[in-house]
Amino acid sequence: MTALALPLLTSYAIADTTEVDFWVSWSPGNDDAIAAEKAIAEFEKANPDIDIVTQIISYDSLHDKLITAISGGDAPDISWGLSEWFGELNRMGALADLSGYAKKSDEIQALYPSVIDNLSVDGKLMALPNYLGIRALLYHENMLKKAGVEPPRNWDELVSVSQAIYQKTGKYGFGIAGRGVRSPQEILMYFGQNDVEIATRMADGKYRNTWLEDPAMMTKAAEVFAFYKRMHDQKAIPPQSTGWGWEEEDNNFALGQYAMVVNGSWMSGRIEQNPVAMADVKVTAPAAGEKQATFFEIAPLYVLKTHQVEATMKFASYMLSKNVQQAMFPNRSARKDVEGDQVWGKPFTALAPVGISFPPISLGSIPNDMEEALGRVLLRGDSPEEAAKWLAKKVNKSLRRSRQLSDS
Repeated sequence: MTALALPLLTSYAIADTTEVDFWVSWSPGNDDAIAAEKAIAEFEKANPDIDIVTQIISYDSLHDKLITAISGGDAPDISWGLSEWFGELNRMGALADLSGYAKKSDEIQALYPSVIDNLSVDGKLMALPNYLGIRALLYHENMLKKAGVEPPRNWDELVSVSQAIYQKTGKYGFGIAGRGVRSPQEILMYFGQNDVEIATRMADGKYRNTWLEDPAMMTKAAEVFAFYKRMHDQKAIPPQSTGWGWEEEDNNFALGQYAMVVNGSWMSGRIEQNPVAMADVKVTAPAAGEKQATFFEIAPLYVLKTHQVEATMKFASYMLSKNVQQAMFPNRSARKDVEGDQVWGKPFTALAPVGISFPPISLGSIPNDMEEALGRVLLRGDSPEEAAKWLAKKVNKSLRRSRQLSDS
């Protein structure tokens, strides 16, 4: 295999020998892990004064280990992570300010502007992207053709198209995750499509949920829960999907048990196990609400405040280079010039400009509260308005607990 061509890197002052501790969550043997290990070997060969010490930690354990290491003064230099941790790590003062490096690095300048915006606080770049988990609408083309329908463009069409699919095929049209980590991500997408913020930054720099003080925003938030209720009551979604996590959502779509889902490009990995059922899968933009928006999962590279920031940034710039990103994440790169293929790349990266993420706050119980609010509508029978009011109070309670609640 041809060695990766090393990119031109910004010159930094490096000590004689530096160890850069790199915590990762890749799965050994996967394509991205193989490409990463090869890239690291190439980097070390070109930079014999820097040793990259990798430690593989599962995502299930990574957050707690990272927080413990930071609190104990033994943080790694750079780590994989989830976007949900961004606000928490920033509030801990654990992240290095990368703004100065961003101005000098061609690799950072090649990133989508929306990525830079979502990883910045007060105009300061506080993290780098590892890869993107942009969500698009995946659909089984054969099911839609059998029902005589096209992919839905808005919420009304999503319900009517799903009903037509059920009538013609006996299978449900759309799938959701009613619980687990993906549930609040999907809810956040619909909030964004209805121009609703879960927490708004106020004049004092802190945040609050404003729905209780703003009747228009409360109405918009309730409309999102009403949309979920409509999908449930009108048989657009399988009734059991109210209890699905991401595993059930992904598995059942890959098996062709329902027709459409909002999901990520990682679903291409299901083709080998389900070649027949996945053969007709196509990708397009999610059905829009008031405006087009989708969940913009940026899996960050967190550069921590250690004594090796200079060497770490040289390595990080290399990992963001076009050749490395093309090898590791051909369909999920945060670079504008790595668009991916026609099915599992470009339809997703084209949605980067309308991607939205959680606000840069310590989320605390908020994701769980969002999941419970949905359950109150779909399982307990609360009205959409009751669920929205309940969630507004819970969000502000969480913000108050973490001393992020604005009184303005």
